[in-house]
Amino acid sequence: MSGPALDSAAVESFLDSHPELVERWLRRRNWPACKAGVEAEERRESNGAASLPGGLGNSPGGGSPFSWAGPDGASAAGGLQRRASQKELRKSFARSKAIHVNLTYDEHVHGRAQEPLSSARRRALLRKASSLPPTTAHILSALLESRVRLPQYPPTALDYKRYLKEHNERQFFLELVKDISNDLDLTALSYKILIFVCLMVDADRGSLFLVEGPAAAAKKSLVSKVFDVHAGTPLLPCYSSEDANEVQVPWGKGILGYVAEHGETVNIPDAYQDRRFNDEIDKLTGYKTKSLLCMPIRNNEGEIIGVAQAINKIPGGAPFTDDDEKVMEMYLPFCGIAISNAQLFAASRKEYDRSRALLEVVNDLFEEQTDLEKIVKKIMHRAQTLLKCERCSVLLLEDIDSPVVKFTKSFELMSPKCSADTENSLKDSMEKPSSSYSDWLVNNSIAELVASTGLPVNISDAYQDPRFDAEADHISGFHIRSVLCVPIWNSSHQIIGVAQVLNRLDGKPFDDADQRLFEAFVIFCGLGINNTIMYDQVNKSWAKQSVALDVLSYHATCSKAEVDRFKTANIPLVSELGIDNIHFDDFSLDVDTMITAALRMFMELGMVQKFKIDYETLCRWLLTVRKNYRMVLYHNWRHAFNVCQLMFAMLTTAGFQEILTEIEILALIVGCLCHDLDHRGTNNAFQAKSGSALAQLYGTSATLEHHHFNHAVMILQSEGHNIFANLSSKDYSDLMQLLKKSILATDLTLYFEKRNEFFELVSKGDYNWNLNGQREIFRSMLMTACDLGAATKPWEISRQVAELVTSEFFEQGDRERSELKLTPSAIFDRNRKDELPRLQLEWIDSICMPLYQILVKVNSKLQPMLDSVVANKSKWEELHQKRRLSQATTVTATTSPSSNFAASPEDVN
Repeated sequence: MSGPALDSAAVESFLDSHPELVERWLRRRNWPACKAGVEAEERRESNGAASLPGGLGNSPGGGSPFSWAGPDGASAAGGLQRRASQKELRKSFARSKAIHVNLTYDEHVHGRAQEPLSSARRRALLRKASSLPPTTAHILSALLESRVRLPQYPPTALDYKRYLKEHNERQFFLELVKDISNDLDLTALSYKILIFVCLMVDADRGSLFLVEGPAAAAKKSLVSKVFDVHAGTPLLPCYSSEDANEVQVPWGKGILGYVAEHGETVNIPDAYQDRRFNDEIDKLTGYKTKSLLCMPIRNNEGEIIGVAQAINKIPGGAPFTDDDEKVMEMYLPFCGIAISNAQLFAASRKEYDRSRALLEVVNDLFEEQTDLEKIVKKIMHRAQTLLKCERCSVLLLEDIDSPVVKFTKSFELMSPKCSADTENSLKDSMEKPSSSYSDWLVNNSIAELVASTGLPVNISDAYQDPRFDAEADHISGFHIRSVLCVPIWNSSHQIIGVAQVLNRLDGKPFDDADQRLFEAFVIFCGLGINNTIMYDQVNKSWAKQSVALDVLSYHATCSKAEVDRFKTANIPLVSELGIDNIHFDDFSLDVDTMITAALRMFMELGMVQKFKIDYETLCRWLLTVRKNYRMVLYHNWRHAFNVCQLMFAMLTTAGFQEILTEIEILALIVGCLCHDLDHRGTNNAFQAKSGSALAQLYGTSATLEHHHFNHAVMILQSEGHNIFANLSSKDYSDLMQLLKKSILATDLTLYFEKRNEFFELVSKGDYNWNLNGQREIFRSMLMTACDLGAATKPWEISRQVAELVTSEFFEQGDRERSELKLTPSAIFDRNRKDELPRLQLEWIDSICMPLYQILVKVNSKLQPMLDSVVANKSKWEELHQKRRLSQATTVTATTSPSSNFAASPEDVN
């Protein structure tokens, strides 16, 4: 008999108005569509709906959107009724058949699930209900397939999980796996696993131990921060993981150690009948263990990473069944995956924190490089915070080049957690000051071993190591368990000290990761210490230099009595001194009269009035300049004054005052007086050959000239010596540049570089002294002409100066031969002193004569200078001819043994 034809539209309308019938049908077909109701309930709970002990809260309006009914149609959980909306039911179907299960709660899928479904689409989902995987393994494998994005499943209430356990084991198992797959905090995850294991096998209590330590079995141990958790405990732990006390079980000891070592499941009906059981925990807690189920947890590679333990099956500590073993065996692999992910996350977070700490150390290095103690304290504080140790210390070597290890400085930082206990211990040993921890720190053999070998030392048990001094440990009052000590290197790869940390706060020894981190810290510590030590050395060098300059300035400056004497002295006129004469006698004035003559030149040129130079300051400056010339044979104060006198005579005689500005004239006069300050009696070539400090400081180009200028600046900057104090800022700057160029112009190397251009300008008559470049060359030629001015003086004066120059040159040649082991050139060789006339002729012809000839073309009033040069050349020519004649006579005389002819010194000169 055929039934009436069904209208699909009518059926669909009926189902929409009676959704509870669909739910009951799906439950009978083992279809996990109740998931939609669970999620709806969670949303209501998050919005403040009241939770009732047997099931889910009622809706605010009294009507329930969905009914959790059992197979018989009766309401579960005390008759609570809840109806699901059509949208929720459709969303449940859409989610259950999503292709990528791990993206179930992705926003895109979420939004797509909420879109209205057509009737055809809904019927298609219903038809595919029978194609669900037969087991949850397929769903879970897809769920854990993604390694990048973790599904964010909201946790469901334990009461609901208990309900699922009774009515839908597949959904119950899936909920447990989803909850642990969501958590990356290892402590919270361990807590959840224990709660769910107890719920799964009806255990009263449970514990979870994780494997820690290196791969060697002898160093492994089982550690638990979540121990003896009661099945009725709330889902989330109420304590911080940092404050939780760990429970450690040695590898291979007890039932837990046996399971971890052998990887076997242990199911004991009566724990006290098993010899491996340790009842110490029961004695401490007062809780009696009866039945016990212990099973290893493995990661995806099959390695044992933990042990889960369920205690006392409810009710009354009944034995755990084979089904309990199977369920737990099926659940723990997922726990292993979740634990591995959490451990990887914790390790990556730890590395991130360590990398950030290293960057902070680098920042500290740039922030603080002036105080050694501050920078070491900063680095130790960061190392101690990250390594979580009780003490950190740094010891610096007294002498890094000495083979004997001796520490001179020590820095210590103590954890606040152990400072109080140590303070009390030190108070008990105050009568023994020599036995303090700091004394042990400086004299311990472990630090000396590291400093001498350059190898790190990591001691896990100090009292078992022969290098550790246990007696000093007892005396200090600080108990040392583990030590990590590494060397500190500087940029030259020399050991400058050692750094060590003591006792991890968690009681464990320092592992390889700690050692690598500490070695990285010590690299930065070495850089910081090295930079700070260098900074300190620079400061000390600066202080020494300041003291030396202060001493030198005191001894190099004139006395107040001298200043007062010249300040009140009568200054002779120019005509009385004869300083306006180009043929001035260089040896006619004594050292004091040369000071008064210099004062007269300043006043005669109007510089005192024009630049408002304080007269007392000018006297002090001149006396100090005189005092800063060394007592060498030629390049002394007299030579400086003679160069200045000739510049004064040329300016006043040739009328160069009309060409040059007043600031240029002042720069030339001051430059002449200062152009050979602190001359050592040796030339630039000798400074370069000997590698003197001056050559290192100024280089090999115009070495002495740069030194003369800097010395002049130092005198001007000394208190009470700045004769330019009243100049404007621009005039002062211009004057200092002119002064530098004037002094550098006395270097003959620069003279040869510029003279061809000057000669060409004058010879062609193309010069224009209004152009700055040509004026600069002109000033340079004037400085050289005055520096070589001895060749323009009368013969007796010129000859006497030549003898002084030659004597100074001979002294340099003697030093070249004795100190540098070099053969000096002819002009510096004492053994060839008879060649002086020839050398003077070469000097005049190549350097002096061309210069004065061209200056006469600039101003004919300088003709007397050129005439003197020509006359002096004739005299040197006569001496040269006499020497040649003498040499010929000497050759003839060697044929007669009775001849005793010898040339006199006068003839040779």
